[in-house]
Amino acid sequence: MEVLSLQILLLLLFLSLYFYLYAFSSKKKPASKGFKAYPIVGALPEFVRNRHRFLEWTTETLSHCPANTAVFHRPGKVHGIITASPLNVEYILKTNFENYPKGDRFIKLLEDFLGRGIFNSDGELWRVQRKTASYEFNTKSLRNFVMDNVEVEISTRLVPVLAKASKTKQVLDLQDILERFAFDNICKVAFNVDPDCLGGDGTSGGEFMRAFEDAATLSSGRFMCIYPIFWKINKYFNVGTEKRLRESIKIVHEFADEMIRSRMEQKTKNNDEDLLSRFIGKEENSTEFLRDIVISFILAGRDTTSSALSWFFWLMSVNPDVERKILKELETIRSSNGKNLGGTYSFRRAPRHALLCRQLFQRR
Repeated sequence: MEVLSLQILLLLLFLSLYFYLYAFSSKKKPASKGFKAYPIVGALPEFVRNRHRFLEWTTETLSHCPANTAVFHRPGKVHGIITASPLNVEYILKTNFENYPKGDRFIKLLEDFLGRGIFNSDGELWRVQRKTASYEFNTKSLRNFVMDNVEVEISTRLVPVLAKASKTKQVLDLQDILERFAFDNICKVAFNVDPDCLGGDGTSGGEFMRAFEDAATLSSGRFMCIYPIFWKINKYFNVGTEKRLRESIKIVHEFADEMIRSRMEQKTKNNDEDLLSRFIGKEENSTEFLRDIVISFILAGRDTTSSALSWFFWLMSVNPDVERKILKELETIRSSNGKNLGGTYSFRRAPRHALLCRQLFQRR
């Protein structure tokens, strides 16, 4: 009994000394820049306080760091570096990509939704998908297929929606409009299926889009869990957000599986140029693997396109001088090609236009 009492006393003494030294050293040192860390729990208190505004919180914190980079750790083996430095991002995603695998934790969190598609795989599995996709996206036939679909979507859906809103003075949620626009386009490129989310009632396609949005949001929400065990318990008992996630994933997977089965049955008499048809042409790919690939590309095409376009229009609205330059260039191209207002163009004049867009984003 006396030995146990002595052990408890020593433990309390050690903890008291630890907290005293930590408090004393914190007073002596200037306030560190980065995520505020506490003994044992790390950045958990700040994370809990700010997880509903995680992007704003991390942006504010990193903006005060010399290299826009900081260490972040909390219980549950969550330890890493968060960066907003363009040079660091380029180094991680391009220059030394091989040295920065996603890792088991990342893959496990998204596996139910993305499987082992290109955005949720490492090593050889990633390289195989990257090599095939890179080759296909550089073929002239796929580029033409993309251009044809985008032209139709713009002229028959996007422009009429914007023109009607302009005429009736209607206020639009431009980000929502552009998400629907991007979703229609990427589904055509991936499946050669038109969900018609921007025009018409989009009944079945609308259900697929909503389920896709929920699955993406709820899957990424696992990263915001205080402790990983919480979402795992919900998944085991099929309750809360994990129940909604399972239902959304079921809709997405069933839709994708039906498209894949239908296309595989028709592949001998079908010469479609979409991404799915090109991957089906490789006999070694299973139905599940094809589904993972297509879902990953839909996720990438939808979010990147709609986000970039939303920022582009917002930046144009606050930089009228750049807007005038773009309009002037378009007038020059239109007159030199003998086209009318609303005509479509190829990539031939893209470099100069891309330069103006780059200047626009640098002002942000």
